[in-house]
Amino acid sequence: MHLVLENVHAGYGSSRVLFGISLEVPAGACVSLMGRNGMGKTTTIRAIMGMIPLQSGEIWRFGSADKGLTSFQIAKAGLGLVPEGRQIFPNLSVAENLTTFWRPAPPGRESLWTMESVLELFPRLAERLNNAGNQLSGGEQQMLAIGRALMTNPKLLILDEATEGLAPIIRDQIWACLDRLKQSGQSILVVDKNIKALARLADRHYILDKGQIAWQGNSDELLADPDLSARYLGV
Repeated sequence: MHLVLENVHAGYGSSRVLFGISLEVPAGACVSLMGRNGMGKTTTIRAIMGMIPLQSGEIWRFGSADKGLTSFQIAKAGLGLVPEGRQIFPNLSVAENLTTFWRPAPPGRESLWTMESVLELFPRLAERLNNAGNQLSGGEQQMLAIGRALMTNPKLLILDEATEGLAPIIRDQIWACLDRLKQSGQSILVVDKNIKALARLADRHYILDKGQIAWQGNSDELLADPDLSARYLGV
């Protein structure tokens, strides 16, 4: 397992947002996390990345449940994050955004991701290489955010709101990119609301409701229950 959450409780200060979250991301698998806004998806990601402390429970990353790790140490261990809102460096060029994050894979693993391989995955970025981050469209910024995370050569890629706010044609490009990554063996945890796209991409799905796992299952089970969207994902 690349990632295991066991009965995780977490929040902000004395306020609890997560109430006993348990989920798994096997090596080489793609897992989705869904739910309405405010149900705890981003808080779950922040707990995984060490941005907020656990109130109780454990998180196992690549077989280790070390507590007290900083976000930097967790990223260095092999977690690559594409955060909600992209959070690219607006005053750095595309090339600088990418090269700033490059890190070779640990000994024993091939470094699959370099500037050249990221630009091959996202040809549009090659055309905008010298443009500043704030000169890119939303879709281009999302491509850059994904490419930046891949430059760390992560064992597990985490995307928080993978296609939120993007035009349909750009969403399709992002889903195609994620499918290509999955086919290459990249482990992925993706947060999004597009059930049909996630059903095609992911091996297992978790739905959050009020800080708890309200449902989990595979893609066939997800598509077989049309009430799931109305109950847990509708506005």
